Amino acid sequence: MPKIARASLVLVASVFALAAAAQQRPDFSKVEIKTTQLAPNFHVLEGQGGAISVLSGPEGVLLVDSQFAPLTDKIVEAIKKISDKPIRFLVNTHVHGDHVGGNENLAKAGALIFARDQLRARLQNPNPAADGTPGKPAVAEALPVVTYDNQVTIHIDGEHVRLIPIRSAHTDGDTLVFFPEHDILAVGDYFRSTGYPVVDLNNGGTLAGIIDGLGATIGRAGPNTKVVPGHGPIVGRDALIAQRDLIIAVRDKVAALVDQGKTLEETIAAKPTAEFDAKVPNAEQSSERFVKWLYAEVKTAKTKTAAR
Repeated sequence: MPKIARASLVLVASVFALAAAAQQRPDFSKVEIKTTQLAPNFHVLEGQGGAISVLSGPEGVLLVDSQFAPLTDKIVEAIKKISDKPIRFLVNTHVHGDHVGGNENLAKAGALIFARDQLRARLQNPNPAADGTPGKPAVAEALPVVTYDNQVTIHIDGEHVRLIPIRSAHTDGDTLVFFPEHDILAVGDYFRSTGYPVVDLNNGGTLAGIIDGLGATIGRAGPNTKVVPGHGPIVGRDALIAQRDLIIAVRDKVAALVDQGKTLEETIAAKPTAEFDAKVPNAEQSSERFVKWLYAEVKTAKTKTAAR
């Protein structure tokens, strides 16, 4: 294997070691569930991990994502304050534990889980961790029962919930959940409104895919659309556009530094995110990880081009 390719793999590992370190589990006993109402029968729950969208009505409850398993009881209690109907459907936006950790608990309570084919496959056969620790396959109850790789529609509570594949973006199993009657998009982690973007290269995410995914989401958003990100405040279409443009701008800066022969350390020291840092919430905690990811992607792409 060429030296540059080996270096790129090391960079990929370092990106995920950083991500793992940043996601150390908190004391779940202290986590409180915050509920935000976006419409009479649509709410967003925030606790620890990814945001949960809740569609409720006379036919039952549909959830988008499930956070961590230890929070299921608190999440269910928050939902009971919204609706006395059963949780019928659960949609997973991607494979990460802060979005699918409650799957087993909710499935045992009667929820039918929907997700991409790729997400189920990764739960069954997870990649090793960044430090080489073997992945632990999910138990059968945590696995999605209905899988897809083309658009699927769930009809419930007067809404036609569209599950739209977003290919190889944050991971290779991302789903955009579109609620057309409410003009709401739940997007998982391929868009965050706090910190710099994150792509999980170890689970099939790509730079090109996240740019394309943001473009597809922008195309579905109108002037009044509410966007529920994987993490951070609810925003509108302009925030999607700003993030796509930010990724492209910083990618171009990193690519120019790579062309100059700069090392990863020199690229980080050049602060290619500087013009955006004041505008990005929690930029300080996420800018280096963002640059490492872009550097790894740019390096790998140039290695492949040179090998042709």
